[in-house]
Amino acid sequence: MEEHEGPYDYAKDQPPSSPTPPSRLARSGRAARRISSGTARVVAKGGTSAFSGARRFTHSGGAGESGFARLLELHAFNTAGDAAVAISLAGTLFFTVPTGEATGQVALFLVLTMLPFAIVAPLIGPFLDRFRRGRRWAIGATLAIRAFCCWVLAGAVVDESPAFYFAALGCLVASKAYGVTRASAVPRLLPAAFTLVKANSRISLTGTAAAAISAPLAVGAATVGAEWALRYGAVLFAIGTVLAILLPAKVDSSEGEDPVDLTPRVGAVRKGLSITRPVVNALRSNSGLRLLSGFLTIFMAFTLREPPASMGWDGNPTILLGLVVGGAGVGNTIGTLIGSAASSRRPEKVVIGVLVLDVAVLATVGVFFTWWTAVILGLTVGICQSLGKLSLDALIQRDVPERVRTSMFARSETLLQLGWVLGGLLGIGLFSLDATPRIGLLVIGAILIGWLALVLTRAMRPDPAAPSTSAPQGDEPTRRFSS
Repeated sequence: MEEHEGPYDYAKDQPPSSPTPPSRLARSGRAARRISSGTARVVAKGGTSAFSGARRFTHSGGAGESGFARLLELHAFNTAGDAAVAISLAGTLFFTVPTGEATGQVALFLVLTMLPFAIVAPLIGPFLDRFRRGRRWAIGATLAIRAFCCWVLAGAVVDESPAFYFAALGCLVASKAYGVTRASAVPRLLPAAFTLVKANSRISLTGTAAAAISAPLAVGAATVGAEWALRYGAVLFAIGTVLAILLPAKVDSSEGEDPVDLTPRVGAVRKGLSITRPVVNALRSNSGLRLLSGFLTIFMAFTLREPPASMGWDGNPTILLGLVVGGAGVGNTIGTLIGSAASSRRPEKVVIGVLVLDVAVLATVGVFFTWWTAVILGLTVGICQSLGKLSLDALIQRDVPERVRTSMFARSETLLQLGWVLGGLLGIGLFSLDATPRIGLLVIGAILIGWLALVLTRAMRPDPAAPSTSAPQGDEPTRRFSS
């Protein structure tokens, strides 16, 4: 036997050790990393594709070259912020307090909202006529004010401060002021291949998509606390403020604009240019549509907190409210798509036809009121309101010279907002009187039937101002209701 000198190295003669099998925890960790990495790649790819698709949509048809795409991107952040504020306020005003207290809070809120418009309505058009330079800053100011008010609202919700109502009022007024100032900028950025109807349809579709994306994020933030949804909205408005300032400089152009008078032309006009009877009839029809929209928004929001047994709904009331609101949102999108693709040359008939359809469906649902007819009513109201607004835009484009459209948009938006607020106040009043859903719908239906009779009576009168005489020579040819 061979002897070894020195210490013997036993490790040298040992067979090579087999690798230690990985533990179950280690295998799970590697699998989780692979799954998370794959998920991240899928999400990143999907996000990139969504961004590319959205950019192609906003920049198509010459919108990128004209600067209209920037306005679309700005409007997306505006609508996303509005969705966050609406979700937060709905949770604060409707669902966190007893019904009796909620009706009082919403009524106070609507009254405070209506009063500024009642005072500002005769002034906002002339103000914009004089404030023709600096439209970018005016649009940006409406967004910056809402960013500030949202931040104040977030603190007021936590502290239950009276500043809640004033900040909420500031948000709503600034939101409507944004609609007016943005409408005044659209003709300045209109691509050569676009009509005003198509441009407004694209703006509406962009806003709808942005709200659909933002709403779930706002709901998620609101589950942590209503103040977080408001802070999320403040960030969106702050980004929108920057985008507004970066709009093309031609938005501030005021070349060739004159004031407009919101009365049909009869004989000589004392001041400014007046508008044709079809435009006035379209304003009246849209006022009825907005009255119904405001009524249903408030009345249904309270009614569906505790759905009556006659509706045949045994599930969660929040789900039912979501179905009705979702139906209105889908209807709005359908109406926008129809208006964008339509080739009708008679928008004055479309705008009255949608009012007739609204009244007919409303009366039917009032008699046969169930949860599914309520969803159909929401869908119909959404379609009719969207088509009615697009028809009004088409008539303004056709009958009102470009140099006076700013005032026309300013005053029409204010008038339609007042109609919505009055409808909301009517909804609160009927609910406070313990009116059943069927009675409430029949009451608003009777009011709209009377309003429809007035509109039809006025529409059948001869127009004292033909479209051919509403624009002085030298104006560009009028475009029709087509995409």
